[in-house]
Amino acid sequence: MHASQGRSAGLGLALASAFAFGGSGVAAKPLIEAGLDPLHVVWLRVTGAALVMLPVAWRHRALVRSRPVLLLGFGLLAVAGVQAFYFAAISRVPVGVALLVEYLAPALVLGWVRFVQRRPVTRAAAVGVVLAVGGLACVVEVWAGLSFDVVGLLLALGAACCQVGYFVLSDQGSGESAAGAESPHPVGVIAYGLLIGAAVLTVVARPWGMDWSLLGGSTTMNGTDVPAWLLLVWIVLLATVIAYVTGVISVRMLSPAVAGVVACLEAVIATVLAWVLLGEHLAAPQLIGGALVLFGAFIAQSSTPKGPSGPLASGPGGELVGTEGELSADRPAS
Repeated sequence: MHASQGRSAGLGLALASAFAFGGSGVAAKPLIEAGLDPLHVVWLRVTGAALVMLPVAWRHRALVRSRPVLLLGFGLLAVAGVQAFYFAAISRVPVGVALLVEYLAPALVLGWVRFVQRRPVTRAAAVGVVLAVGGLACVVEVWAGLSFDVVGLLLALGAACCQVGYFVLSDQGSGESAAGAESPHPVGVIAYGLLIGAAVLTVVARPWGMDWSLLGGSTTMNGTDVPAWLLLVWIVLLATVIAYVTGVISVRMLSPAVAGVVACLEAVIATVLAWVLLGEHLAAPQLIGGALVLFGAFIAQSSTPKGPSGPLASGPGGELVGTEGELSADRPAS
């Protein structure tokens, strides 16, 4: 009875996390269209979340000595890299398209496993890669002569590559856990990842040159005026802090496989929210292609051969799904 209740609660938290992450691009795009630079929006998101998580970082300050490489990897790739590339991408292409392209990450991870690590992959995983790539071709409508914004597409692919980099980092650093060392607390890693990401983005984004007056004005969401500060609160608290924390707890309560399935809903939620709130309508072939990307990415992710220590598998928007006892966070991605 208790196990069933725990599973239901975990599923609810996983759905909440997917919804929270899926709304990040929808809330950020009006701010970008109002005149804020995408990097400035990313800096506001990450820095605001880092300030909220400061008490958590202090509580887990021992991580700075015990897991410095993991913290740097999370901060540079899963936070700063994913979010910067994703927000830059949505400034040029629809939110749903950017997130669907980002869902190629599991397929790219599979390529790393096969051709760099030279480990065998299953036939099902190969089929998943083919489906994901074919779906991407539909999303960007290659038959139209690549009239799609190529720069936006490359930026979304950059976000996917940052997720792959974090997967590789986690795989290489998982030996300590296999040797019996204590696993790092996932919420603590998130807190320090946000702090490191904020520090890096401060240098890159140079927020002192931002037009702060824009935050006191209004933005437009599909013809409706919305206060800019309200969207910023949405991005910081809902789409970052709550999204990460609920994701971590849900993965601890569910199996990684179940959490991975639920994580696939983020792209669907983002596409629907962008359709309703931003008026970004995707054509039928793009919707079909998006379904193929999600299905192929899920097959590729679930079929990736795992090492003895259970490396992490990375999903979109900074979602990280790993074996129980390892760092598992449901993001920057997105």
